[in-house]
Amino acid sequence: MKISEAESIVMELLWRSAPMAAEGVVEALGDRQQWQEPTIKTLLNRLLKKGAITAEKDGRRYLYSPVLRREDWVQEESEGMLARLFEGRVAPLVAHFSQQRKLSAKDVRELRALLEEIDDGQR
Repeated sequence: MKISEAESIVMELLWRSAPMAAEGVVEALGDRQQWQEPTIKTLLNRLLKKGAITAEKDGRRYLYSPVLRREDWVQEESEGMLARLFEGRVAPLVAHFSQQRKLSAKDVRELRALLEEIDDGQR
């Protein structure tokens, strides 16, 4: 399921705070994103049509909740990015960030610990 950048902002809010009425989504995102109410309602409708969220009737309004799990979306997005940019390989991605000096000392420590953990698990 393809989720646009704008739709992903709505999804992030719903993953944190669902269920939410449209008014709550507008209130939470309107000021922060400089979006008008019709824009936010359009994004909610797109996500409904894609099956990423549901709308449950609650009196005269609808409450929106995610169907798409964040973990599944992150998995699909990260695999797609790796395939498009780095032939599906993680090492060139890390090398790219290293060459661009985008890795902090903390990032390097965490990567080393992760590699040790992976290495220990394969023995």
